[in-house]
Amino acid sequence: MIVKAGRYGGTFAHKDIAFHFAMWLSPEFQIYLVKEFQRLKEDENSRLKLEWNLQRTLAKVNYHIHTDAIKEKLIPRAISKIQTSYTYANEADLLNVALFGINAGEWRDANPDLEGNIRDHATIEQLVVLSNLESINAVLIHQGLAQPERLIQLNQIAITQMKSLMSAKGLKKLK
Repeated sequence: MIVKAGRYGGTFAHKDIAFHFAMWLSPEFQIYLVKEFQRLKEDENSRLKLEWNLQRTLAKVNYHIHTDAIKEKLIPRAISKIQTSYTYANEADLLNVALFGINAGEWRDANPDLEGNIRDHATIEQLVVLSNLESINAVLIHQGLAQPERLIQLNQIAITQMKSLMSAKGLKKLK
């Protein structure tokens, strides 16, 4: 706190001290300050949710590249819809195991109280890697690699990318 006498004088304080003094003087100011803080926190949270939703949407859009490769290369022409859906689910679980270490069924069994699926509860970093894995798996499918070989490569890529993203300074600023 600084106090100066005379012309251009006055009492000057750090903004935290000034806020505290104003709150002591005026309960109305205190309520205003608390409400403004709450509004700013809600705004910050909504921006983070938007960022997560953007990544989740990107992963969903990228999934079409993945499913097209499955349709073109892995699904025979004369099979039932149930067999087709099993093939898609099997490939989705391949990505889940490569990234999360468990398949969708194992995640549901371990998290019966949570709504949605494993991807709905993924972090931003995981969704970025998942989106990349979908594209890479599509390429590997077109190259004719067998599923066990793809799993090994996708898992190695997921580990490398997660390490890179977890140490990225730009991503830490989002949090």
